[in-house]
Amino acid sequence: MQTTPGSTGQDVPDVTVVVPTYGRVDLLDRCLDALLHQTLEGCRFEVIIVDDNPRRNTRQLVAVWRASAGPRGPFILYLPNHINHGPAAARNAGWRHARAPIIAFTDDDAVPAPGWLRNALDAFDKDTDAVSGKIQMPLSGTPTDYQREARRLEQAEFVAANCFCRKSILEKVEGFDERFQSGWREDNDLHFRLLKIRAAIALAPDALVIQPVRPAPWGASLFQLKKTAFDALLYKKHPQLYRQKIGATPRWDYSAIVAALLIALAGLVAGSTPVAATGAAAWCLLTAMFFVKRLRGTSRTPSHIAELVFTSALIPPLAVFWRIAGAIRFRVRFA
Repeated sequence: MQTTPGSTGQDVPDVTVVVPTYGRVDLLDRCLDALLHQTLEGCRFEVIIVDDNPRRNTRQLVAVWRASAGPRGPFILYLPNHINHGPAAARNAGWRHARAPIIAFTDDDAVPAPGWLRNALDAFDKDTDAVSGKIQMPLSGTPTDYQREARRLEQAEFVAANCFCRKSILEKVEGFDERFQSGWREDNDLHFRLLKIRAAIALAPDALVIQPVRPAPWGASLFQLKKTAFDALLYKKHPQLYRQKIGATPRWDYSAIVAALLIALAGLVAGSTPVAATGAAAWCLLTAMFFVKRLRGTSRTPSHIAELVFTSALIPPLAVFWRIAGAIRFRVRFA
């Protein structure tokens, strides 16, 4: 515990937890419950809830938890975000209001384990600039393709739902890039910028956050594709690190499926039945291979199989479209 320099002795917490939220009161309630059950003494941390869609019910929920924390619990601040929006902007608003020298980031749908803060602070020494914790995404039963893909987050090197940075290092790199507006790739960007300045990043596998895979609507994988436009921005800023850690080349199967589809359409327009038939046959074969790959190891319920059939036909062209859209938007050669 420190005291504010030049102050009248007011205690400054060791760590500030920043939680962006957007109208998900039930999830935020669960997250706050986990934060108030940390093994770290309440006087040693504070919590800042940044409401990216300011609403009365979120403000009231925070007020209830602030009252229940009492004098021995952490101070909980509700911060409405009326200016720039998106998780990156919300996190920036939070850490800039923080009093502590170390900032902890998590999400409103996350459930930090009781020892989360204590174990992360133990990973800091005088030379450590940032700490990356561990994410677990438990699933019961055989996963859907969407759940399996979401669970890949467990293998990520640096995730905004469980990372810690010194406030001084955030000031040095100017925090999160607010151009990443959809909750996609902003943590990769921060990680890459930390690597570029040779920041010392420690791993803290005992600093655990549980992030259950939330229920998703039928066809949810299609709605996620729009976010991939921000891959172009990440590539523009960090081409070498992007190729090393995200993807060395575009997905060949998407490109091949779209190429086959274009050949079939070109054959139809030109009135060439052989060309159209060849393209259509190639498209059917490649799409079927893509479907089988997605189905392998996932749920075999009729609804899920029907979803995979439908989305397997649409994902490749949509993915290529959003990749090109991102390249155009951010003016980078990225196809």
